[in-house]
Amino acid sequence: MLRVDVEKQLGEFSLSAAFTSEGRVTGLFGASGAGKTSLVNMIAGLLRPDRGSIAIDGDVVDDTAAGIHVPAWRRRVGYVFQDARLFPHLNVAQNLDYGRRMNGLARDEAQRRRVVDLLDIGALLDRRPGKLSGGERQRVALGRALLAKPRLLLLDEPLGALDEARKLEILPYLVRLRDEANIPMVYVSHDVAELRQLATQIVMLKQGRVTSFGGVKVLT
Repeated sequence: MLRVDVEKQLGEFSLSAAFTSEGRVTGLFGASGAGKTSLVNMIAGLLRPDRGSIAIDGDVVDDTAAGIHVPAWRRRVGYVFQDARLFPHLNVAQNLDYGRRMNGLARDEAQRRRVVDLLDIGALLDRRPGKLSGGERQRVALGRALLAKPRLLLLDEPLGALDEARKLEILPYLVRLRDEANIPMVYVSHDVAELRQLATQIVMLKQGRVTSFGGVKVLT
């Protein structure tokens, strides 16, 4: 379960959002500038709320009244950005292993095989990111996040930089991730079709405010 009740002033922009989601994929939907990325950055711990609280699986990671702010690296949250952010000097296998090592996790070969098979990246392990398509890079970024064993996965417009063909290539993997990985996700997008296919609950943002919350029917 993800519980959010926060306020944040960012220059002239004011963000105030409150919702509780138990969905497998919580979609954050809104136009550019609605506050989606700022909100997901607060969930990640990259941005501190001015007021309010955030709890993941009942674990309070932010509570301004109590002076609680768990740093990002201790939240056990995976974050996949629009531009993948793979390390160009490492091959795919080394990129996949990075999150596990940075979190001090023991090697889990069974988990690694499951993730590699889930994302169909076994043939890419020896390649460098510069030799991958955009869709392949995003699948590797997803794998790296999953192998860090997060309790919540944040995806900030992961298909936003891809052309239509690459989007169609990677969407089935995201659906498989939702159905098989057993990790709740927050999925940021301004694409109605993506969210209809992936999300189980929708938080609709407009000018920094939650205007609707519910099932995918709120997108109609």
